[in-house]
Amino acid sequence: MAMFKSEPVRPEAYKKFERETPEWYQDAKLGIFVHWGPYSVPAWAEPIGPLGTFDEEYWFRHNPYAEWYYNTVRIEGSTAHQHQQEVFDGAPYDAFIDLWKAENFDAGAVMDLVKSTGARYFVPTTKHHDGVALWDAPGTGDRNTVQRGPHRDLVAEFKDAAEARGVRFGVYYSGGLDWHFTDAAVIDGPIEGDRRPVDKEYADYAHDHVVDLIEKYQPEVLWGDIEWPDAGKAPGEKSLVNIFEKFYASRPDGVSNDRWGETHWDFRTSEYEQGRAQEGDGAWENCRGVGFSFGHNTLEDESNSLSGVDAIRNFVDIVSRGGNFLLNIGLTASGEVPELQRHTLEVLGAWNAVHGEPVFGSRPLDSMLGAESDTPWVRWTRTGGIANAFVDLPVGETVVLEALSDRLDLAGAEVVGATSRVDGDTVTLVRADGAVEGLVRVSFPIRGDVEA
Repeated sequence: MAMFKSEPVRPEAYKKFERETPEWYQDAKLGIFVHWGPYSVPAWAEPIGPLGTFDEEYWFRHNPYAEWYYNTVRIEGSTAHQHQQEVFDGAPYDAFIDLWKAENFDAGAVMDLVKSTGARYFVPTTKHHDGVALWDAPGTGDRNTVQRGPHRDLVAEFKDAAEARGVRFGVYYSGGLDWHFTDAAVIDGPIEGDRRPVDKEYADYAHDHVVDLIEKYQPEVLWGDIEWPDAGKAPGEKSLVNIFEKFYASRPDGVSNDRWGETHWDFRTSEYEQGRAQEGDGAWENCRGVGFSFGHNTLEDESNSLSGVDAIRNFVDIVSRGGNFLLNIGLTASGEVPELQRHTLEVLGAWNAVHGEPVFGSRPLDSMLGAESDTPWVRWTRTGGIANAFVDLPVGETVVLEALSDRLDLAGAEVVGATSRVDGDTVTLVRADGAVEGLVRVSFPIRGDVEA
């Protein structure tokens, strides 16, 4: 599948969708992802580490993704299976639908936090691999949040709140897996064979869901996951081709990711450490949770989660290399942002309020003008004729930026968050008192008009 594939080939039927990725998405830089479902009730997974750093068999047995709880508890001998027996008496997964009340959920309050980060787009899950829809999706019966659990159209509430705050709205939909509808085999290794549904019945079912999302909520980002059933890839009435036709008719400047199989994409994706080879030319996006899970996980704490400063460094590193950062929060079953995750977003937002202008809408800087460094930690962006250096400068330490290009006007530099001294082709920085938490910035005018 195109997901994490280095050189996917676009089939003939999908070539008509190929175009330059819209400017708004390339300028957006930051999106907020939300995973929320019945898995937020047990809210449990082993926080072993990031995707892409474990072999598949170990990963699935000790899966740190709480949103995969439905699958992990079915792996005999797994810690999650034991947890389900001990804490929930081995109850069926669907019992969590009715225990999920969302009693404290306020879409406006969540979106206020999202907006405060500076994020330009927002993508909530609408149906994850457990098959539970967050709207009254066709064919789901009572297995959705309108009929059971919260008894609310959560997608509509998210959409209205995002629109009211000027944040572009997207939808996540798992087309590649639905453990309930397909009665799928347990996944404890590569997602292939009978572990992924490929038949026409499921392809039609998933098609109707995505079309319903497009028609009801007019998303600007279509974010698929895992794959798409093979029977629905060829052109036809209920095909993925038909879905993209409807999507772009509704949103000509909409964008789609690359997780619909080897079909069509406007931007490539990576996830934690997996798929890093896709972070290169063209539009791309890295996604991850504040912790090692996307769904809320009560076992996560400060030791296995991004601090606010960590989030800032991740964000700036990704942007400096030409990508977007989709940072996930996992709501609690009651509908609140966990305090640890809230704090991380608040620190990121406070920093973006001061430094966001040379980040959002920027482009990577030619390495001949300013090369990234890990000692000291420095990343660069370019905004028009300005080169922006973002420097990790702890309190009480001094950082020297050495041998800067003679095309950078050191004397004309704007320094934010530090005091500076210019000596020849070096700049010495000392963190200023009261500087906002996170990186400091030095913006240098670029001599000449040759674009990097």
